[in-house]
Amino acid sequence: MKVAVVGGGIVGATCAYYLSKSKDLEITVFDYGVGQATKASAGIISPWFSKRRNKPWYKMARLGADFYLKLVDDLAEDGLNTNFYSQSGVYLLKKDETKLVELKELAEKRKVLSPMIGELKIFSKDEVRKVIPCFGNNGDVLFASGGGRVEGEIFVKELLSASKATIVNKKVALTIEKNNYVIENDKFDIVVLATGAWLKDILSPLGFDVDVRPQKGQLRDYKIGDENTESYPVIMPEGELDIIPFENGVISVGATHEDDMGFDLEIDKEQLDSFGKEAASFLYELKDAEIINERVGIRAYTSDYSPFFGEVPTLKNVYAISGLGSSGLTTGPIIGYSVANLILGKELELDPKDYEIANYIKVKNRD
Repeated sequence: MKVAVVGGGIVGATCAYYLSKSKDLEITVFDYGVGQATKASAGIISPWFSKRRNKPWYKMARLGADFYLKLVDDLAEDGLNTNFYSQSGVYLLKKDETKLVELKELAEKRKVLSPMIGELKIFSKDEVRKVIPCFGNNGDVLFASGGGRVEGEIFVKELLSASKATIVNKKVALTIEKNNYVIENDKFDIVVLATGAWLKDILSPLGFDVDVRPQKGQLRDYKIGDENTESYPVIMPEGELDIIPFENGVISVGATHEDDMGFDLEIDKEQLDSFGKEAASFLYELKDAEIINERVGIRAYTSDYSPFFGEVPTLKNVYAISGLGSSGLTTGPIIGYSVANLILGKELELDPKDYEIANYIKVKNRD
């Protein structure tokens, strides 16, 4: 059987990788790549401190964090590089330090289901400086040893390489001709739509209303003088800002959450300068650091900020995933894995009814 995966970001790449475990499937990945959220991302895997009341979302995020360990093991077994992921730990910062005690208690309770959280401890500024000499927070931080960081673009390249899928770097459309699914004049038995914020572009011509909207995210990479940054935990101040250390002195700062910008892919220096200035108050070396890269991508959100996946209503064997928002690097792999298992008829950890696709994709009213 022939399978088309449209969208080669973290969801589509993970789905293609696990579908490739079946020798009965011939897989083609269509990836335009422009504006892709994954390529513009450096993410944090640490969902356990969220106070969102959306229980299905938290379940997906919790299982998504756990799933990284399986995914890394599977890729390593296939002889692939897994340096894109590291359990470096995270430091959580709060303006009101009493909230750190509350968060620690919350995480301790959640460790029952998520032992991956690891060690939880409140450290003073001086204790943190033994690990990060240029750390500049004025108060205590909460440390979680199980938190991780991931470099999205490298991750996706490894997944697509491991899938051995045919890769077509082109923007495509899906048409239906005599009950066949056609992309680029080729017929497919199964189609997976992992196009993020662009899902509406593919399904609207086929007669569907799609509840997905774009959100712009920008990120900047710096090079600091201290090259021993591989062991730095991720720094998570209160608000949108995250400071993500990588190897050899590379520090990623971001990412912005910009609504009402549509699919604008222009770098906004003023926005990134503002983030950089804020980040330098927590990591002093950023004040004089070299800017080495700037990235922009488009996330996908639904009206109620919930992700969804499943078979598109009225289109048998066409599956869609979207709405992951800023948690895409955490939830993307497990949702891609879940769709692969749905197609292969395997058991799912996530119940599709909790992420009901029919709530977000509806057949247009033809009246």
